[in-house]
Amino acid sequence: MAETLRKIELKTAAYMALLFYSLTILLHVFIISGIIPVGWVNGGRSESIAEQLPISIFNTIIAIIGGLFTLTIIGFTSSKFKRTITVICWIFVGLWSIGFLQQLLGTTFEKTVCSLLLLLGVISNLRIAIEKRK
Repeated sequence: MAETLRKIELKTAAYMALLFYSLTILLHVFIISGIIPVGWVNGGRSESIAEQLPISIFNTIIAIIGGLFTLTIIGFTSSKFKRTITVICWIFVGLWSIGFLQQLLGTTFEKTVCSLLLLLGVISNLRIAIEKRK
């Protein structure tokens, strides 16, 4: 019973992480396409899409890597790489926590939308890290 519950919790956390990574990619697609003005992101420091483009592309690549990593660990049951998976999850928790704090110092859009999105990333990766540690 406990093992079944643990698997359900891990899958829920993984689905939350996939939602986070998908929404992050979508957010950056909206920024690159101009749907979200560049003045709303990056603390309002980017004056043009040309300045914002490398940041959005880099963040999109990180989100794709995180999403692929999450997809990989959903069905991963081997204990051989459990410690490595846990460490990678904790690195993501750290990155998203720093990003969350940065968003709270940004524009109104970042404080209201991006910070909540990053909070989803922190919580989901934290849950995965804790569940994979067991």
